Order: sequence, then C-alpha cells, then structure tokens
Amino acid sequence: MWMIMTRKIKIAASQYPLDELKELAAYEAKITRWVDEAVGAGAGLLVFPEYGSMELASIGGKAGDVQASFDVVSGLVPELDRVHAKLAAKHGVTIVAASGPQRRPGCTMNVAHIFGPTGIRGQYDKIMPTPWERDPWNIASGKTLTVFDVGITRIGLLICYDIEFPLLSRALAEAGAEIILAPSNTETEWGYWRVRTGAVARALENQVYTVHSPVVGASPWSAACPANCGMAGIFAPSDVGFPPGGVLALGEMNKPQWVYAEVDLDLIAKVRASGGVQTYRHWPEQPGASALPKAQVVDISGAKQ
Repeated sequence: MWMIMTRKIKIAASQYPLDELKELAAYEAKITRWVDEAVGAGAGLLVFPEYGSMELASIGGKAGDVQASFDVVSGLVPELDRVHAKLAAKHGVTIVAASGPQRRPGCTMNVAHIFGPTGIRGQYDKIMPTPWERDPWNIASGKTLTVFDVGITRIGLLICYDIEFPLLSRALAEAGAEIILAPSNTETEWGYWRVRTGAVARALENQVYTVHSPVVGASPWSAACPANCGMAGIFAPSDVGFPPGGVLALGEMNKPQWVYAEVDLDLIAKVRASGGVQTYRHWPEQPGASALPKAQVVDISGAKQ
C-alpha cells in the first residue's frame, strides 16, 4: 500500500506588545519566551510584526526621539540576528523577526530578517513606505522582492503597506510562494482593516495563504510607536477545502498572544487546479497583467548548504 504524504505546517502569527526594557538580556529573555511558547504549540513558522524591534530603543534610553531611537535599533541589529538565528536553529523552525529601521549609506530602510530552520538569515527591505514613513521619518523604498525557500515550502515576505499593492504579492506567487507574510504596525482600526483587507484579497487573487501579524497595545514611552492596534489573522482562498470566508484564525483585538493555524500546502495546488475559480491561473488574461515585477528566490533551508 502506498502512503500518501501531505505537506503541512503550523503557523504562529504574533500579536506582539512593545515593552520598555532595561537591558539586552531582558529582550533576549522575552523573545525566547515567545518562541518557546509557539514551538511548544507545534508551530514551524513564527511571525513577529513590523516595528516590533522598536522596543530595543528603550535599552539605549533614546525611545523618546524617533531618529535617535532609529540609531539605537539599527546599531542593535547584530544582537537581534544572534537571538533569532540561535532560536531558529535550536528548534528547527523558521522565524520572521520583527522589522525595524536600519541605517544604510545615505538612507534608512525598514527591514525584516527571516531565519531558516538551520539559522540561515535572509532579509527583505519594505518596498512601499507609508506616507508618515516617507515624511517625516525619511524611510527609503526597497527595490528587491524575495521568496524564501525554507524546505517544506516557499514563503513570500512583505511588510504592512506592501500587502495593499497587488502586483507585489503576485510576483511572489509567480516565484513559487505558497504563503505570503504581512507583519504590520498600525495605530488605528482603520489601518488594521486596510492591512487585513489587503491580506484577504491577496489570498483570493493568488490562491495562497496570507499571514497578518501586528504590534498591539499602547507604548507611550516610544515616540515612534506610541499607539498600536490590531489582531493577527491567517487567511486562505475562499474555496473548496477552506472556510467559506477564507479566515483560518483570528486573534482578540489588541491582546498580546500567538494566533495559530495548521495549513495544508497541497490544498493550494489543488484549488489552483480545480477550485471554483482559478484566479492564479487566469491572472495573465487581465489587460496589463504583463507589467509585473520579478522576485528572486533565496534558499534559507540549509538543505543545500
């Protein structure tokens, strides 16, 4: 008898609060607790939110000034990498660390790092800064779309506002992404719903899973992120084999927590081939559909190293 193997992975999307920290050890202990909890629940893909790393600015005592806090967080990126790479390798999981500002020659980018199951790091620079990131924050736009091969699947990584622009997600889907992540930071429910609506729409259009992970709660000590609103969600195409509304999991508004869903990756191929609609297949029939950016593929699985 032949055994039919299915590809499944449990996703953990964080609703992550910013804490005022006294030392780097407190940050490492916090991230370790969060990762240990998700791994203990069986998660293989863990997603932290946009600008979740801004709590690192409190260590340097500069959180009350936006640009000074950017300097502190950017300078601590090597420590952020060390903590997440160690935990990813220890547990054999994929972790998307909270994004944050990184100083580059002549510019500042909003960057998220992703760590494969052996600790290999990839990164993504946010392509579509929001109006307030552009002015007064002076965050520059990234240029490269990347799909990350983690072994069991390929993952597309966007950041917040990016998910509201369909061509970015489509490029990731065409490069093989079966899951598209959208870590976010929004101050209001309006912002939360914009990102959530974008994530639901991208799941429909591309017949992929999408994952929304926000910062939650007030952090009045932070000039950059004093108010944060949202709840995590994991979404699928609204079609046979999935919930009718495409919602696999939702959190509780503004409550710090993990939100989990186990996803069947083989269902993506099935719905693309024989679902009630084939939006992935029919995309090229749209007028203007050829004007699509290209995404590179980076292997962070460690299997071929």
